[in-house]
Amino acid sequence: MEFQKNLLEYISQSLMTIDETISIAESVTSGCLQLAFSQMPDASLFYKGGMTTYTLPEKVKLLKVDRLEAEECDCVSENIAETMALNIARLYESDWSIATTGYCTPIQNSGYKIFAYFSFSYKGEIILTKKLELHPKTQALNAQLYYTEFILGCFKSEINRLLILQ
Repeated sequence: MEFQKNLLEYISQSLMTIDETISIAESVTSGCLQLAFSQMPDASLFYKGGMTTYTLPEKVKLLKVDRLEAEECDCVSENIAETMALNIARLYESDWSIATTGYCTPIQNSGYKIFAYFSFSYKGEIILTKKLELHPKTQALNAQLYYTEFILGCFKSEINRLLILQ
C-alpha cells in the first residue's frame, strides 16, 4: 500500500508547524489510516496512535458508542462516526482525531451499497463529517484504500483552512 508521498509530507509538516497531535479510530478502513500516519515523516512528534474497533461490543466498550443506537444502524451512521472521533481524541488526549465507519462490501445491512462515514474532531468539537459512497462493485481493499486517500485529502483541506484562519 502506497499513499501519496507529498500528501503525507504535507500533513506531517502542517501538524508539526502548528504543534498539534492526532489520533485515529477506524472501523471500515481497518488500520489503513493508522498505517498512513505511521508512514509520515517524524510521525512520533504528532501521531499519538489509534485503534481499530470492528465490532459493536468494542465500539461500545472502548469508544463509548451508544449500544441501542449502534444496534439500530449496524454501527454505521454520521453520529457513530462523530462519537468515535470525539472519544478517541479524549482517550489519546489529542488535538485532532479522525474516525471512520461504514461498509467496504455490499451486504444486506448496507442496502447492498458501499459507503462510509468519516468525522474529524478538533479540540473537542466535530469540525467535519461526511458520507462517501462508492460503486457497489468496488473491491473491498480498493474501497478501503479509496476511503483512506479521500479522507487524507479532506484532512489536508481542514488543516489548510485552520492555517489560513490563524
